[in-house]
Amino acid sequence: MAATTSPRADAGDVGRPARLVRFDAAERTLHWVNAVLFLTVMSTAAVLYVGPLSAAVGRRDLIRQIHVWSGIALPVPILVTLAGRWGHGFRKDVARLNRWTQDDRRWVRSLGRDPYVQLGKFNPGQKLNAAFVAGVIIVMLATGSVMNWFHYFPVDWRTGATFVHDWIAVALFIVVIGHIGTALSDPEALRSMLKGWVDATWARQRRPRWYAEETGPGAQTDVH
Repeated sequence: MAATTSPRADAGDVGRPARLVRFDAAERTLHWVNAVLFLTVMSTAAVLYVGPLSAAVGRRDLIRQIHVWSGIALPVPILVTLAGRWGHGFRKDVARLNRWTQDDRRWVRSLGRDPYVQLGKFNPGQKLNAAFVAGVIIVMLATGSVMNWFHYFPVDWRTGATFVHDWIAVALFIVVIGHIGTALSDPEALRSMLKGWVDATWARQRRPRWYAEETGPGAQTDVH
């Protein structure tokens, strides 16, 4: 991902970019399409499982169909982005998310308090969240398929699938709420998913290893 110049550069950073591109258009589109799908799955699940909501909304069969097909659609945007020529940035970020460094482990052990940790583009919390979401898509798709096309499966499969599906759904609600709260608490990171770029000062302070990758081997990595 390329660094971009801007008149907002600080005087002490002459020759350095004032903004860094963090997510390209394909990654941002993928994020928001998946966000809509997840929110659709979660809201329809709430209507199906919460009695007062179900009574207020009605049309249970339609809600169930929306829930099922939104769940089936969840892996599609990811696969399309991975396979398409437009997915270079996403494929590169998938590799980053799957790679753990010593600094990541130090961050986890210190609960994010170690001021000398040199983080890359993603912190360990984001890496764990990505792994959780990927796992959720696979597990929920498998268990949901057993529940929806139950005629083809034995009773013990259907019982187990229902149990796993329900409890993973509870965990997903908690994680999504936490994800939204974390995003709102860091406007700079949120802006990167809306506009694609972050202020270079934020990158230098919060993601120094990534900042160095983007601006060259001679970049200074101030850590606060």
